[in-house]
Amino acid sequence: MNENNNNMICDLETGVCGEVGGEEMEMIDLNKPQKLIDLYYVTDPICSHCWALEPVLRRFEEQYGQYFNFHTVMGGLLEKWDGFADVSNGISNPSDVASHWREVGEYSRMPIDGTVWLENPIQSSYPPSRVFKTIQKTDEKLATAFLRRAREAVFAFNENIGEERVLIDIVNQLGLNGEKIVQEANLSTGQQLLNEDFSLARSLGVRGFPTIIMVNEDNKGVKIVGSRPLESYVNGLQQVLGENEELQPKSQPALSNLLDKEVRLFSKEIEVMYDVEQSEIASFIQDELSTIDYELKKILGEKYIEKK
Repeated sequence: MNENNNNMICDLETGVCGEVGGEEMEMIDLNKPQKLIDLYYVTDPICSHCWALEPVLRRFEEQYGQYFNFHTVMGGLLEKWDGFADVSNGISNPSDVASHWREVGEYSRMPIDGTVWLENPIQSSYPPSRVFKTIQKTDEKLATAFLRRAREAVFAFNENIGEERVLIDIVNQLGLNGEKIVQEANLSTGQQLLNEDFSLARSLGVRGFPTIIMVNEDNKGVKIVGSRPLESYVNGLQQVLGENEELQPKSQPALSNLLDKEVRLFSKEIEVMYDVEQSEIASFIQDELSTIDYELKKILGEKYIEKK
């Protein structure tokens, strides 16, 4: 052995001893890793106020998602119409939902047709919820994509997402076997997964949708009910993390990257993400995207872009 060679080390993982590679000295940081909190988003595929929240929730997650683990929880809005009543919104039968949905669409500017409730009423929100849970158990990202596609289908494009054929088509569009997954979701295990979410929602004290609950490592947190502005969620996050933790939001993603991820974006979503006025949306899109990458369309008086 060369006694003059002090640049030696025994590797703890391999047990092999030899010369050290790399720099002689490196800076290290022994501070604790940044703590994460748990965020529970309790929702339902046919919750209109959840659809209205999409623009704000997407920006919140894009810019502050590094601080929390995001958990989507199904709440079970409509099991069946027999015995169902939403007194606060004046809803006791399917036809009552149409006007309520239109009101939500008008004030939120997230497109909502609503005539599905007059032409082909949804009998239960459990079928799409079970499909979501069935996908979620193996792939969280695809489950999130399914929920988004299902909401687009029912709110903007007036499709009955309680029907198997519609659900199969949506799942197929994700590159999965729609028939197989929908059949699996209809088994008792699908309902069992859904019941687990219902139990979790009850334990969190959830009484309506959307509800967002943020909980820290000390099992303390905040509950925010309803569709709120971005500042409400940022302030809630700050409270849960503690005043000594300085929030550092990430920059918004490039519109091209966001469109690659989401496939379809409505005008309001782009406005909220990038602080763009409605009147400037067309020029903003033209500046940010190549026309070979997207199609500009319109539905229910609102512009939207779709990836080609």
